[in-house]
Amino acid sequence: MHELALMGDIVILVEKDAKQRGIASLTRITLVVGVLSNAMPDALLMAFDMFKAQRNTMLTEDATLKIITEEADAFCPHCQTNYEPTQRIAICPDCSLPGGQLIKGQTFQVESYEGS
Repeated sequence: MHELALMGDIVILVEKDAKQRGIASLTRITLVVGVLSNAMPDALLMAFDMFKAQRNTMLTEDATLKIITEEADAFCPHCQTNYEPTQRIAICPDCSLPGGQLIKGQTFQVESYEGS
């Protein structure tokens, strides 16, 4: 479950930025997670709860994790079609050729955080 390592990195990153801004505790983290990012939202939520239970983080007891799902979108350079791919190797549903360019759906980033 690489989501545990991902969440650990997120908590460290957010805590570092929060400390620089004079924030002592974190109450909410918002992530953007693409459907093709290879990160499972349920596993991220479980990992977040594990870090929240630790007393050595800035996360408050009632801190929340909000996940914004980014749908996938691809463009076929052969037939100029936009479509929703189901995997990273995008095969166009119209012309059946590979080589579709992923426009979105791979994002994995911190959108924002809140604290006091």
